[in-house]
Parts: sequence; structure tokens; C-alpha cells
Amino acid sequence: MLQHVYERVSLARYLTNVIIATDDSRIADDARSFGAAVRMTRPDHLSGTDRVAEVASADTAEWVVNIQGDEPLIDPSVIDAAILPLLDEPSIPMGTLKKRIEDPGEVDDPNVVKVVTDRFDNAIYFSRATIPFQRDKATDKRQLTKSKSADEPVQYKHIGLYVYQRDFLLGYSDLPVGPLEHAERLEQLRALENGYKIRVVETEYESIGVDTPDDLGRVIKLFDASLAGVMPNG
Repeated sequence: MLQHVYERVSLARYLTNVIIATDDSRIADDARSFGAAVRMTRPDHLSGTDRVAEVASADTAEWVVNIQGDEPLIDPSVIDAAILPLLDEPSIPMGTLKKRIEDPGEVDDPNVVKVVTDRFDNAIYFSRATIPFQRDKATDKRQLTKSKSADEPVQYKHIGLYVYQRDFLLGYSDLPVGPLEHAERLEQLRALENGYKIRVVETEYESIGVDTPDDLGRVIKLFDASLAGVMPNG
């Protein structure tokens, strides 16, 4: 799985270097076996962001992309899409992705993080709750994911890929943790609570992380189907 992630990420046009960061020697050995660059990090990091920041501190890259190692079907073009707006507008220190919610069951699922943005595609808020809440709209969840006019918002879920300015990333762990991050348990809220902008790019990419054996089976099915040129039902 890790090799698939590494090889697909390496196809992104705007990445100049791909590094696997880990504190586990078994993962490091496996990564080196297929030719990946590896950086061993401290085992006491509280988050993946801190781990990425440790690697970035020893590098001279101006921009750093944090990509999860459990998404073997990640689309390289999605990585490029997240990077490009920040290259065009370097005053924004951080970027990420969103996808329109199509499964009504995800609207109220607290494990699916939602995001709302302003007219300039900057994040207003991330939440495990349903945002925006449409008070005057029918309660039928099938209607919540479809906008009938430009005045009716839709729900978007957050895709957890991040682009950082290096200097901003290195100072991120030192930013005060505010009440919103504490309540939602969402680390990206730290940037917003401290007055920093996060540019959010819409994508059609459906993030499929592998957290359980069932997830792995689903990804294997999708991967085999893609090789055969068909999409499985269900």
C-alpha cells in the first residue's frame, strides 16, 4: 500500500521531492526496499503535522505538502491542484481540498469533516457538524446535497491533504490552541483561530483511506477494477 502511495505521489508535476516520514523502522525498511527516500523522526510527535515539520526543518523547500500514507489510490493531479493556487498567491500560507458531499449519510456523520468557504475559496470554518445548516430547507437529506440555485449552498467535506509554506509549517505547533480546535478536535482550526487564511480547492477526488481490513479489501477491489478498465458495483 505504501509503495502505491509513493509511486502515485511521485507522478505529481509540482513536487520536486517525495519523502516518507516515519518513526517505525519496519516502515522505513520497507520504504527503502522500493527505493523511497525516508526520514526517521522522533516518536513523541503529537500529530502528523509535527512529524512533517521535523522533516521540513532539515530541508530548504519553500512549500511542503503533507500527504497521508494510507491512500493508495490518490490522484497525482489532485496534489497539483492544491499546490497551484498558493504558488499564484504566496500571501496565503496554507491550502487544502474539499469535495461536494454526494452520499446523504455523510451529511450528519461526525467522522466526515465538513468545510465552508468564502467567495474567494478561503476556509471560513471546519466542523464535524452539518455546515451550513439550512434552516428553511426541507429536512430530506437527499435535498441537502443538491443546490437548486446560486443562492443555495451545498455541503462539502474536507479532504485531508495540506500544503504549507515552510516557515508557517515550522511555527505551526507553537500557535496557541483555541477553543474551537479543542472542541472539534480539528487541528486545521488552529490556523483560522490565529487569523491565517487557508485556501480550499474543490476536487472530484474521493478520498479513500485504509484504516481497517475492510477498507483494504475495498481498495484492492477498486484497484483491480481500474486495471481491468471497469468500475465495480457497490
